[in-house]
Amino acid sequence: MTARWHPSPTSLVDFVPESFEIKGREQAEAGAMLMGRVSYEAFSPVWPAMEEFAQYKVMPKYVVSTTLTEDRLVADWGGTTILRSLDDVAALKETEGGPIIVHGSASLNQALSDAGLIDRYHLLVFPLLLGAGKRMFSVADVDSVALDLVEHEVYGNGVQKQVLDVRR
Repeated sequence: MTARWHPSPTSLVDFVPESFEIKGREQAEAGAMLMGRVSYEAFSPVWPAMEEFAQYKVMPKYVVSTTLTEDRLVADWGGTTILRSLDDVAALKETEGGPIIVHGSASLNQALSDAGLIDRYHLLVFPLLLGAGKRMFSVADVDSVALDLVEHEVYGNGVQKQVLDVRR
């Protein structure tokens, strides 16, 4: 048996700081953060202590899960609310507070997209083909969704930034 290591895209592409400007802007503009249980369980033990994610500590956080319980929430990461359904997400989206950012959460992103709950995509496309992995978009048989390119840039390392609004 051979162990295989799948490197992250950032380890195979030269680092160009300006290609990650959008990540800082997302953090500054967001009024709340939404994630699925698996991403919450991965990020919550690490991000509270990381200086580059300091704004997330005070930002309201929402975890969409049918299995996560209050006693499993991380205590040192600020307010976190568990949402049990996409209906809860739709209700949250109607409240005041600015954009809601989603990190990781592949299954949640697919469900949000299928339910028409995503308004904008911020994509960093790396010039790599990695093979198997999680899909960003679902395989559900849904109508096509038109996207409008509102911002784009290509960096010296080949990374492409694409900001796309969902056309309603």
